[in-house]
Amino acid sequence: MDIIGNSVLLTMKIGVISDTHLNISDDRLEKIVEDHFHDVALVLHAGDIVNLEVLDVFRGKEVYAVSGNMDHAPVREIFPEKRVVEIEGRRIGLIHGWGAPSGLEEKILREFEDVECIVYGHTHRAMNEVKGGVLFFNPGSPTDRRFARHNSVGILEIGEEIVGTIIDLD
Repeated sequence: MDIIGNSVLLTMKIGVISDTHLNISDDRLEKIVEDHFHDVALVLHAGDIVNLEVLDVFRGKEVYAVSGNMDHAPVREIFPEKRVVEIEGRRIGLIHGWGAPSGLEEKILREFEDVECIVYGHTHRAMNEVKGGVLFFNPGSPTDRRFARHNSVGILEIGEEIVGTIIDLD
């Protein structure tokens, strides 16, 4: 919460995760929730959940998720490949991604209209960059270092603008 003049500006904090690639929740995810997601209002999961039981770690928090290329039934039956989540009047595109990492941002941008932020995964590499007025936010992977130097998750804060933070878990 920020105080500006006599008015109070409330900020909503959102936990962002992708590419968990686990069959069951483990100590790594428990620690993420305890250390970084304990005070988030909700969680966005950008796919490659692999097993629905992994989402139990978020204990009653609202979770918006999409399916990824490594997800099969029942994950694909429950979660779409892409969706727009409206939070505090802001439109956030949520998608996993596909194919080669090169040019991925351009491909996923074509999947959405009128969004301020696109949360995605697939590459396992964290990204927090505004391009063409859209925040591209990839939290990386908390469990798999393939294609990335570090394990990571992210936080989005929605207030006057959407601000992303990548949290290095190593």
